[in-house]
Amino acid sequence: MSITTNGPVAADPDRELTFGEKAVGLTFNPSQDPAVYSCKSGFAHVIDQMNDLRNSTDNTEVKRMASVAITEAQTAQMWAVKAITWRG
Repeated sequence: MSITTNGPVAADPDRELTFGEKAVGLTFNPSQDPAVYSCKSGFAHVIDQMNDLRNSTDNTEVKRMASVAITEAQTAQMWAVKAITWRG
């Protein structure tokens, strides 16, 4: 798998961000790195799925699991961006 080196680097400023896009900080990409944007976008999609599930169920255990999944996806996204931008 190769890391995306071209493509969008920022969200469309003319639309409101989704919950997942806000959760991963999609608009924060100071290096304007397309790979960072692509990574964050992928995790935002997963987070949006879990948020939709959490909001559509009355099952408290499913709500809890979806919340944990959101938190873990945010953590994984941060580590993934760190790996992409590592200059060690």
